[in-house]
Amino acid sequence: MRIHHLNCGCMCPLGGKLYDGFSKGAHAHLICHCLLVETDQHGLVLVDTGFGLEDMAEPSHRLPWFFRAMNNIQYRKELTAAYQLAALGFTPGDVRHIVLTHLDFDHAGGLSDFPNAQVHLMQTEINTASDRRGWLARERYRPGQWGAISGWHGYQPRGEAWFGFESVRELKGLPPEILLIPLRGHTQGHAGVAIDTPGGWLLHGGDAWFFREEMAPTYHCTPGLRFYQTMMQEDKDARLNNQRRLRALATDANAGVTLFCSHDAKEFERLKAGETRLA
Repeated sequence: MRIHHLNCGCMCPLGGKLYDGFSKGAHAHLICHCLLVETDQHGLVLVDTGFGLEDMAEPSHRLPWFFRAMNNIQYRKELTAAYQLAALGFTPGDVRHIVLTHLDFDHAGGLSDFPNAQVHLMQTEINTASDRRGWLARERYRPGQWGAISGWHGYQPRGEAWFGFESVRELKGLPPEILLIPLRGHTQGHAGVAIDTPGGWLLHGGDAWFFREEMAPTYHCTPGLRFYQTMMQEDKDARLNNQRRLRALATDANAGVTLFCSHDAKEFERLKAGETRLA
């Protein structure tokens, strides 16, 4: 198994370091952290897709106006998963499975670039995205991005716990090293994706948190990202409770788990550098 860290989207909202904690100019730099997993017997597996080629070509038809303006999305096709896979010598047909943390527009936009892939996520997320009740649900869930996909697999929490968290093991057609970890709060069906590697566990936490220092022993989050998380949350109590449990896991030196979220550029740079050293 080989894991590639991909940045499949760029958002540059006004606020600079009040959002990302490091930018010196007026605009922040947020990313869409995805994974490409090369497996021996199950083909390529994507964990989240970020934005897709059609999002970049026709954003007004695919992406919500409010979030296009607020997040200042950058329309760069070279950041899409499809473009980056081609650079690695793969074709869209090589991607046999996609595991999603959730169906927000900045996590599922690339689904249409891999129409033959099987899609794995929590059943609650499928149900909520299908209903699209309320303004926020109508904005965050964009059926135009994924309405033509047919290979859906929805899961309920079951199986052996993972470091005290509920888990979904034995995802259909996927190696046993890949698990879904329900992390409700940001959305009702939000989940993390855990991967057992020779170097220890990786946990892609999706949008369970947004800023690296939220997982530090002394919690810290920038004002901009604290506001954004609050605006986007479906269940505040569940989100904060899961953050506390994840923070305890992140600070447990004996656990051997590397955690990262979807939008922190510094986390991505650190893990991408580690991938390059291993290569």
